[in-house]
Amino acid sequence: MTAAEPGSRAGNLDALGKPTPPSEAPPSDGPAPVDVLLSDGSTAHVRRAVTADRTAIATFHEQLSSKTSTLRYFRAHPRLDERDLDRVTSADPSNPALVAERDGRVIALAEYHRAVGADDAEVAFVVDDAFQGRGLGTLLLEHLASLGRHHGVRRFVADTLATNLPMLAVLRHVGFAAVRHTEDGVTRVVLDIAPSAEAVAAADRRDTLAVVHAMQRVLRPRSIAVIGASRRAGAIGHELVRNLVAGGFQGPVFPVNPKASSVASLPCWPSVTEVPGDVDLAVIAVPAPLVPDTVRSCGAKGVGALVVVSSGFAETGPSGASAQQELTALAHEMGMRLIGPNCFGVVDTDPDVSMNATFAPDPPLRGSVGFASQSGGLGIAILAESRARRLGLSSFVSMGNKADVSGNDLLTWWEQDPATTVVLLYLESFGNPRRFARLAQRIGRTKPIVAVKGGRTRAGAAAAASHTAALASSEQAVAALFHQSGVVRVDTVEELFDVSELLVHQPLPAGCRLGIVTNAGGPGVLAADACAGHGLDVPTLHADTQATLRDIQPDAGSVHNPIDLGSSAPPESYRRAVELVLGGGEVDAVLVVFTPPLVTRAEDVAHAVVAAAGNARTAGSSVPLIATFLGTGSGRDALRAAEPPIPCFTYPETAVRALAHAVDYARWRSAPLPVTEPLTGVDANEGRRRLAGAAARAGHQPECVDQPAPSSGTRPTPTTSPPGTHQTPTPTTGVGTAGTWLTGARAMAVLDAFGVATQPTEDVTSGTAAAEAATRIGFPVALKALGPTVVHKSDVGGVHLHLQDATAVRQAYEAMSRSVGPALTGASVQSMAENGVEMIAGFVQDPQFGPVVLVGMGGTTVELLGDHRVGLAPLGREDARELVLGLRGSPLLTGFRGSAPLDVEALVDIVVRMGRLAEDLPEVVEADCNPVLVTTSGAVVVDARLRLTEHPLAPDDDRRRLP
Repeated sequence: MTAAEPGSRAGNLDALGKPTPPSEAPPSDGPAPVDVLLSDGSTAHVRRAVTADRTAIATFHEQLSSKTSTLRYFRAHPRLDERDLDRVTSADPSNPALVAERDGRVIALAEYHRAVGADDAEVAFVVDDAFQGRGLGTLLLEHLASLGRHHGVRRFVADTLATNLPMLAVLRHVGFAAVRHTEDGVTRVVLDIAPSAEAVAAADRRDTLAVVHAMQRVLRPRSIAVIGASRRAGAIGHELVRNLVAGGFQGPVFPVNPKASSVASLPCWPSVTEVPGDVDLAVIAVPAPLVPDTVRSCGAKGVGALVVVSSGFAETGPSGASAQQELTALAHEMGMRLIGPNCFGVVDTDPDVSMNATFAPDPPLRGSVGFASQSGGLGIAILAESRARRLGLSSFVSMGNKADVSGNDLLTWWEQDPATTVVLLYLESFGNPRRFARLAQRIGRTKPIVAVKGGRTRAGAAAAASHTAALASSEQAVAALFHQSGVVRVDTVEELFDVSELLVHQPLPAGCRLGIVTNAGGPGVLAADACAGHGLDVPTLHADTQATLRDIQPDAGSVHNPIDLGSSAPPESYRRAVELVLGGGEVDAVLVVFTPPLVTRAEDVAHAVVAAAGNARTAGSSVPLIATFLGTGSGRDALRAAEPPIPCFTYPETAVRALAHAVDYARWRSAPLPVTEPLTGVDANEGRRRLAGAAARAGHQPECVDQPAPSSGTRPTPTTSPPGTHQTPTPTTGVGTAGTWLTGARAMAVLDAFGVATQPTEDVTSGTAAAEAATRIGFPVALKALGPTVVHKSDVGGVHLHLQDATAVRQAYEAMSRSVGPALTGASVQSMAENGVEMIAGFVQDPQFGPVVLVGMGGTTVELLGDHRVGLAPLGREDARELVLGLRGSPLLTGFRGSAPLDVEALVDIVVRMGRLAEDLPEVVEADCNPVLVTTSGAVVVDARLRLTEHPLAPDDDRRRLP
């Protein structure tokens, strides 16, 4: 390899290109063009080089400094010749070249050259002098590695001058396993480009640095221009300026309006390009048709980032969505990130910033909550509610249509922001769910993330052709994503604030035991019932504690728990009882429920509760305390003014629900991080070969190991298919497109390549062949129908069990032919499996979340019982075990009414391996193993269906890129 950041050389390798004209698309097997984020927070565009880039590449090369050119080629090389240009702009998949662009010109070039059939490729890249030191060389190396892996390249070889320290640093820190050797002043570095945990972690660290720098331009600007500032009070452009000034923004504010000389007593500028000095952030509030030209002016000015308040984009329909895509591309082309459009604005309460770039009527309170909302309409309500609850914000971002900056960017920012201790999200979509999961799982270990996901229901669901597809919905995928990554999911914005109050102001509970102190029996019973519904315990207190409580309030209704002090209990009894329970070590949280009687003032009880909390804390208690004051608003201010504040809820059920979320989060946070262990007995290449062979016999050819997935095209459907392969035009869950079903022995063979335990199976097309197969396998056997529309075999006479001889097998086949009819294309002959509990395991490829793996109680009643759990691949054994043991029917596996425990770990192993198969073979868009028989000595797949598609979903794009 040769590389240049400033430069390196690989034989005769070279550089790259410019924007692709509409008339010339990138090669069909090339990577999709993407925008990327540089380490300084600015942006660039990366794509495959094409013939039309020749002039731009030549110009780029001629503008390199002599030092950069020499480091790249090991000699003076002022210009590229025609042969060089032919190579870097060719469509040859063995010699792909990528260009990076900014503002329509090439700023970097990268390529690799691979001999036909080789595992190694020489790699080279060079970066414009003005853009060196911004991580662009590393980004291009990552993108080339992703492309290389797609085409079967395993290693990159790079030759660079031993004096080229920047290049050697790139190769050393990229994260790939490396071997180095220096001879005659040239260092050869061999990189294993497999996406190891170390490589992924290194890329994540680089991405974090880049995102933080980008978000600094949004949330910590030194100067702000408001473009579209208005002199009319109440207009958005006026309120933005007024709020920035009134909030005490610590830098200059530049109103921009060509028709005004001043706004809010500030001088106004006709254009952002005429503003004196630098502009870090531009807030755009002009009509949608004027936004693109405004963005161009911001780019010309060198603005760091944009907040586009203007509406009229994707929320209006297809034409608006197209305009939004063009707007985002334009901002990235000019090197800027973008919040919005159609957003409410941004807030940062740090005293060194004091930025309220919103048009909210009331200023936010300073605090420790980072809040992001995808709904602009909720923005004002969110800020108002947080103020009413005295829940201060560290920062707030209204993402609006989320064309660019997303929740992932903000999570990255809040992870490193010491002012933020809790993160709240209102989301309606995910840009990159897998990255969200990685971020949330890491950040949630120190800072809780609470989320509301809008759009939970689907207007309609397509017909499903397998059990798994019918059961595994996208909504369940969202639930799995949040659960596996430790996100606290709530259903409403009100619940979001309830949980956040507790997490911000109180310590996490150490367990699930709740002590309830009340002055009325009914509310205490309601609280206890709510605990039972949310998995919390209300333990009976120790006899000594009960005796002390009797001393505190002799006429108490109950001292067992719930503790009913009685309606006549004075504030001092509350103080002593709450302090006792907080410090007694018998509970993990305390709920005070107060119903105001005529004799006791709510304010006095509230002050007593605050005193009890303070005394207990001084004595070393870290038990969280929450309250419910029924039928009165009095006392809440005293509780919320405490240090730390005591959350006060309207009803005991609401309080218990919030506490249950905190308990679940604390349990997740204290658990060990999941580990994805290596699997033995997995041969993905063999699985692909078996898949390709079976599908080819049915007239469908899925992609092989080194082939990229086709982007379009269909193949004719044959009039007949071999047993175990079926063509069907029926769409299932909206995943991929219709294609081939593999069943019987052919499906089992693919599973076997991934180490999934399967029952010995042969496919046949006649009674005579079935009898011969049964003789080979050994009696007794089972005979099962095969056919593209045969899903519920037993319902149509498609299953015959315990066949003892060849005659019985032939007769069963003939009977099956009559009962199933023309739908029958063959049958599977299997040895009889040992009796066990019937389970189901499988997956679907979700267009957004990737492989969604399912496990549940199986057999013929799978849909009726509806007892199943889903998780997102990759699954570790702990993840899979949690899914299995989380089933309502799991006692049937672990020992029920004296029955022997079954081999749960064998079932867990199958679930993990199904997730691996789904990741390695994306052309399998559905897999349905039903039943999986679990016994005391193992688990085995007895029946399986795999659906293939000619248009597999793209595998997870592992390139660092912007949405």
